[in-house]
Amino acid sequence: MGERSVSGMKVASKKSLCYFFSMITLLFILSWLFVLRSTHFEGISISSTAHDSNLNLFSSFNDSSSAADHDDDNNNDNQTVEPSFGNRAILGNSGNIKARTTKQVPEKEQEKEGVECSNTRGRVVLKVFMYDLPSEFHFGLLDWKPEEGNNSVWPDITTKPPHYPGGLNLQHSIEYWLTLDILASEQLPFNAKTAIRVRNSIEADVVFVPFFSSLCYNRYSRTGPHEKKSRNKLMQDMLVKYVTAQEEWKRSGGRDHVILAHHPNSMLDARMKLWPGTFILSDFGRYPTNIANVEKDVIAPYKHVIAPNDNDQSTFDSRPILLYFQGAIYRKDGGHAREELFYLLKNEKDVHFSFGSAQKGGIKMSTEGMRSSKFCLNIAGDTPSSNRLFDAIVSHCVPVIISDEIELPYEDVLDYSEFCIFVRTRDALKKKYLINFIRSIGKDEWTRMWNRLKEVQSFFEFQFPSQESDAVQMIWQAISRKVPFMNLKINRSRRFFRSLYGQKKGPKSIPAPATFS
Repeated sequence: MGERSVSGMKVASKKSLCYFFSMITLLFILSWLFVLRSTHFEGISISSTAHDSNLNLFSSFNDSSSAADHDDDNNNDNQTVEPSFGNRAILGNSGNIKARTTKQVPEKEQEKEGVECSNTRGRVVLKVFMYDLPSEFHFGLLDWKPEEGNNSVWPDITTKPPHYPGGLNLQHSIEYWLTLDILASEQLPFNAKTAIRVRNSIEADVVFVPFFSSLCYNRYSRTGPHEKKSRNKLMQDMLVKYVTAQEEWKRSGGRDHVILAHHPNSMLDARMKLWPGTFILSDFGRYPTNIANVEKDVIAPYKHVIAPNDNDQSTFDSRPILLYFQGAIYRKDGGHAREELFYLLKNEKDVHFSFGSAQKGGIKMSTEGMRSSKFCLNIAGDTPSSNRLFDAIVSHCVPVIISDEIELPYEDVLDYSEFCIFVRTRDALKKKYLINFIRSIGKDEWTRMWNRLKEVQSFFEFQFPSQESDAVQMIWQAISRKVPFMNLKINRSRRFFRSLYGQKKGPKSIPAPATFS
C-alpha cells in the first residue's frame, strides 16, 4: 500500500513539473513576442533617423547653401521617398533626371516639364578652387593677350569670350567650356550654377587645373626642326612642376584635383605624375588602369560637330536609310571591326557605309545622311569612342554601338539602352547577324527611342553661358559625385601620420603616391 502511494506521488510530481516547465516556456515565448512587437516600429524609426543623419554628416555638399539643392520626385503614383547622397541624380521613368530627397520643395521650385538636371535653378553645388595658371596654359593658346596694364591672367567674359577654333578642334573643347563656366560664376549673374569658384582652397570641394591640354596637343605636338621636345611636351613639364609645387597639391597628394585630358593623346607625359587627380577623359583607350579608371575619373562627351536637329519632324517612314556610317574605315588598334563590317554591309540596299572625312564638305554630307537615317553605326576605331555617337544623338539617329570597351558619359545616372542599340563585336561580325537584328526593330520601338533621343539631347550640348541640364552642368555633376571618393582616399592616407612622423598633428601635406615610369 505504501509503495503504491509513493509511486503515485512520483507520477503526480512528474506531471506537475512538466506542467510547470510548459507554462514557463509559454510565458517566456509570449513575453519575447510582446517585446519584439513593441520595439519593431521604434527600431525602424531609429534606424531611419540614424541613416538620414549619416547621409547629412558625410555629404560633401551639405551646408547652408546646398541643404535644399534637390527636387522631390514628382511622380504622384509613387510617393516613396529615398534619401539622397550629395547631388547624385536619379533617372526617372518619365525621362527626367531627378534627385530624391527627404525634404519637401516648394511647388514654385519644382522641376519644369521636360528633362531637367537634379539641381534647383540657381543653387550652388560644387565649390571649385581654380589655379591662376599663366595665360599660356589656357586662353593664351587661343592667341588671347591681356590688355596693356592689365595683370590678370583671365579674359573679361562679360563682353565676349575668346573664340575657340572650329572644325574637329571643337570635339575636344571640354576644357574651354568648363573654364568659362567657372569664370562666369564670378563675372556673370546667370542662374545655372552647378559649380562656383571659391578663392580659399580650404573651402573648396575640388581643385581645378585649367590647362587646355587638347588644344595644346592639336597645335603643338609636332617637334620643330631644331627642337628636342615639342612645345606640347614642354608645356606638360611646366604644368607638372607648377602644380606639384602648390600647397593644395601637397595638402591632398593631388587626390582632389581635376585635370583635363579629353583628347586621347593629350597629357600622355604629365599623366604619369598627375594621376592621383581626377582626369576628365573621352575614354580609357590610351590609359593603363593604374593611371585612369572609372572609379576615380570622369568620362565627358565629345562636342558634337554636326548641328543639332532642333525642329525634327521626321518619322520612321520618312527616313529612307536604314543604317548609316561615313568615316574612316581602315583603322589601327581596335578598329579592325570597321573594315570587316564594311565588307559585310556594303551591298545591302538600304545601308549607307562609305569612307568620309570632315574635309571637302564631309560634315555637311554627314549631317544630311544622319538626319535621313533610322540607325547610325558607332564602331570602335583607334580608341573605343568618337564624336560620331554624339553627332548621331543630336541628329536623332538611333546609335548602334559596336565598341566593347566604350565608356559613356554620366552612365551612373543615364540609361543608354533607352535610346541606343548595343551589339557585341563578335556578334556583329557574324554574317547577316547585324543587318537582320536591325531589320527586326519595328516602327513603335524605333519611335520610342527617337523620342528619348530628343529628350536627352540637352545633356550633350555645350554652350556659354551654360544652361540647366546641358553638358557643362552634367559634367560638373559627374565631378561632384566623385568628391566622396576623393575624400575617402585623402582620409585613408592620413591614418598613419602621427605614428610615421612622430608629430601630434602630423605633417602639413600628404605624400603623393609613387609615380609610374
